[in-house]
Amino acid sequence: MKKYINLAFFYACAAIACGVFYREFTKAYGFTGRTSLAFTHLHLFALGTIMFLLIALLNDRLKLDAQKSFRTFLILYNIGLPFMVIMFFVRGILQVKGTAVSAGASAAVSGIAGISHTILTISVILLFCALRRSSEIKQ
Repeated sequence: MKKYINLAFFYACAAIACGVFYREFTKAYGFTGRTSLAFTHLHLFALGTIMFLLIALLNDRLKLDAQKSFRTFLILYNIGLPFMVIMFFVRGILQVKGTAVSAGASAAVSGIAGISHTILTISVILLFCALRRSSEIKQ
């Protein structure tokens, strides 16, 4: 349980740091429009902090970490989420600075973001597999 609470705490700290960075960076550049940087704060809180707090509670009851699919989920999820947030950062910083990028560079950022979303999707499916197996064992 402590491991998942520590992960939740890490993601909460990262979310707060991203929120501060978003606010100060856009203020420094006088940017008032919409930017991808705004999503970093929310995604880290929801998909990082809240997810791992829920996992801590569920693991206590269902012993999820005994499932191989859960261990795979944990690895993939903690790879996919940071990559997704990094791509929000890259896209957002380019937006705020008004930097023109080539179509290839823009496609590369979108491609990496897409891969990270795919990794998260696969990891969530693995989480549900572990939840189903654990609930069947518990009954």
